[in-house]
Amino acid sequence: MVTVLYFAACRERAGTDKEELPLAGQTVAAALDTICARHQDLAAIRSHIRAAKNQAFADDEDTLADGDELALIPPVAGGQDRTPLVQVLDTALPVDPLLDNVAHPGAGAQVVMIGTVRDHAAGEGVERLEYEAYVAMAEKVIGDIVREVEAQHDGVRAACVHRVGKLAIGDRAVVVATSAAHRQAAFEACMTIINRLKEDAPIWKHEHRSSGVVWVGLGP
Repeated sequence: MVTVLYFAACRERAGTDKEELPLAGQTVAAALDTICARHQDLAAIRSHIRAAKNQAFADDEDTLADGDELALIPPVAGGQDRTPLVQVLDTALPVDPLLDNVAHPGAGAQVVMIGTVRDHAAGEGVERLEYEAYVAMAEKVIGDIVREVEAQHDGVRAACVHRVGKLAIGDRAVVVATSAAHRQAAFEACMTIINRLKEDAPIWKHEHRSSGVVWVGLGP
């Protein structure tokens, strides 16, 4: 049996967040077809779904085995003697611990990007947001992004925390901190992390707009 996990819009359409299905021996693509046939409301967003096998993004031709975990991921609204601070939290996000984590004597520049909940989107008013995440995988994906960016930019250190749960206007949703010898590398590293996080981290934004509630990334 394969454990199938559903998140955000996938959970709503499947009507469950978890189930055991006899998918062993099938490819990921075939398994998704089987699941969409079982939960027909998922078929409408089939092209938007990415699959993760055992907490890593999977290719369509990957084969599932007994005991595997398959997560359906809808669109999401990353050599030093230290461990980068990477967390997904359901409490208010700090800033100082991230700055402490990236500080070092050779850093002449520190950059902090704070993403906050704004009161509008797509020409409409926004009342509040709810963020949902596949926490274990999100922390792994963000950690991989942070370490890759550190490896690509000599002397850069980076840290990132993201919020989940209900957020009000003005609340911090994400904080990214970077440091480097010079400001250009610190800015570039910070931009790379936030852009890749928005593409790959399994974190979903449930936006409460004046016209209704939408999962950001799925469109109207």
